[in-house]
Amino acid sequence: MKNIEVEVRSLITKGEYKRLLEKLDKEAKFVDLIKEETVYLSFNNKKDLRLRRSEKETFLILKKGKIHDSFRQEFKIRFAREDFGKLEELLKALDYKAKVRWFRKRRVYLWNKIKVFLDDTKGYGFIIELEKIGKIGEAKKIYKNLKNKLKSLGIKITPKKVFNEKFEYYKNNWQKILNYENRKNN
Repeated sequence: MKNIEVEVRSLITKGEYKRLLEKLDKEAKFVDLIKEETVYLSFNNKKDLRLRRSEKETFLILKKGKIHDSFRQEFKIRFAREDFGKLEELLKALDYKAKVRWFRKRRVYLWNKIKVFLDDTKGYGFIIELEKIGKIGEAKKIYKNLKNKLKSLGIKITPKKVFNEKFEYYKNNWQKILNYENRKNN
């Protein structure tokens, strides 16, 4: 079964984001521009549970393994977009509450049989992610290929330690960063 998500990612500057947009618009197939809200409901060293809504649909996503691991088993269930609120309420009733909330614009490309995501995440910054889904036995080979492809774009992989530190800061401050409490009450 192909349900191992293999990815490489890097934090990038606004200038790198613009450069990559230009390059991918020329060399890759543009797939979609997605505006997403993602709620992390639980995350630990073994799994994380997310609820994601775009303009078109809602997903409930479980990823096994540590956050920012290069490959993890992923389970994704699709729902109608309007089910987001009901699912969030159901999960709250099961004691899953929003631990982190993201708002991002994600540009999706297909480049050399690889999914490329260029993210502009409010209050967090710009990220490039290269992803391929495979079988567990293929994960290391896929990862090496993705790493080389990212390098060919002139981007170095951001160390996991840096991602983890940035995530910890965002996790502890997202409501303030997004002025979320005031948004909810308006």
